[in-house]
Amino acid sequence: MIDNLFLLAVAALGWGLSLVTYRLFALRHRWPMGALQIDFPAVPVLIGLVAVFISLFFALMRGATDGGWIILLFGILLAVFWTGFLRVGSQISLFLAPVATVLLVAGWISLPLT
Repeated sequence: MIDNLFLLAVAALGWGLSLVTYRLFALRHRWPMGALQIDFPAVPVLIGLVAVFISLFFALMRGATDGGWIILLFGILLAVFWTGFLRVGSQISLFLAPVATVLLVAGWISLPLT
């Protein structure tokens, strides 16, 4: 069985962290940046922070025994890979992070209370 909420939480955390940190790395290493990151740098950071906070809250509510620490670890690894190796892949995070976050929240809301 595939745990879709787990995967969405990892994706939202990784892509959100990538959005939050990309500008710092791009300026330091002279990587290309998109128009939104150049003209309005607060927008990608805000989108990334929302995705990070929601996915961290989901991991916290899930707890350590149900994969909360694994969500954190895999999310950080995804962010390192996405930002460090793909570089301009962070531009697509502007679309992927909000989609993963909305799907995570929608799936989380639809869970039965136990």
